[in-house]
Amino acid sequence: MKFTFSYLSVLLFINFGFSQTKIIDSETAYPVSYATISFGDGQGLFADDDGMFIFTKKLYKDVDSIFISSLGYKDLALATVNLPKIIEMQIEHDKLDEVVVTAKIDRKFKEETIKPYLDDDYYKCWLPTIESEIAVFFPNGNEKLKKVTSVLFPFALESRDWDKRNRANADKRKFSTLFKVKFYKNNDGLPGEVMTYTNIVFRVTEKNGDEFELDVSEHDLFIPDNGFFVSLQVLGYTDDKGKLLPNKKYKEIKGRSGTVKIPTNFRPLLPFTNEIDSHNTYIKRVFISGNNWVQFKKGNGIESSLLKTDLYNYGVGLNYNEYRDE
Repeated sequence: MKFTFSYLSVLLFINFGFSQTKIIDSETAYPVSYATISFGDGQGLFADDDGMFIFTKKLYKDVDSIFISSLGYKDLALATVNLPKIIEMQIEHDKLDEVVVTAKIDRKFKEETIKPYLDDDYYKCWLPTIESEIAVFFPNGNEKLKKVTSVLFPFALESRDWDKRNRANADKRKFSTLFKVKFYKNNDGLPGEVMTYTNIVFRVTEKNGDEFELDVSEHDLFIPDNGFFVSLQVLGYTDDKGKLLPNKKYKEIKGRSGTVKIPTNFRPLLPFTNEIDSHNTYIKRVFISGNNWVQFKKGNGIESSLLKTDLYNYGVGLNYNEYRDE
């Protein structure tokens, strides 16, 4: 199956030419996958799984410097003039996961599920852009040991024919999108330190339906006493093999007061709900260094039609093992 996005990327290459840059680990020379490349003005893009990204002055005329970051590495700032083909990142050893030797947990457990909130109403959905990361808080209900086994992400699919959008068997608009997932410790009610430095990504298409189950059992994610956050961040569209495409991540619209950059919306949509009593959803802007998380609620300076209709939460679900006391 071929996607239109691949064709558009080829056109970009033909019209502008392209210069690929690779980000690598300075010690191992392995690629730094899915690194964040910020432009300092709230815009940016991501490297692919091979650490490659495309930057040209024709595509980004007003960008003089870039800011590169990735989990487990020291941040790096570079001028775009004579940008090297190979960029080395230094490992930040003091922030890497602690190596903890533990015995296998050989205790009985009960499988528990927090169901996701599904909705196919387009007007109740968040439109993902790569400039935003969205996080959902999960409290720890008791003192028992709990291990996260999978996360259940709800998605809303769009019908090809708008007039048939309410039919369950309507053909859906095709897409192939790559997402990154992070897990954060709870720091006084906000996402804090990451719980793992492993890159966790997954690709979703319309064939996955309205719910995607991401297996994270291999990452040994035990729920802290004060709860934790799971976040979702769209990296962009992919080709039919799951390779991240180097599409421009915002549209430029010329007006009387100058050119305005509008972030591109990616599919699938994220359904929001008003069936959760507390405000568990938080957002932040990815390409602004040091930007703070903001709780998704009225009065926090967020302009969103979802808040106007009291839709406060992205209803992510969870599967976990709750271990019995010894």
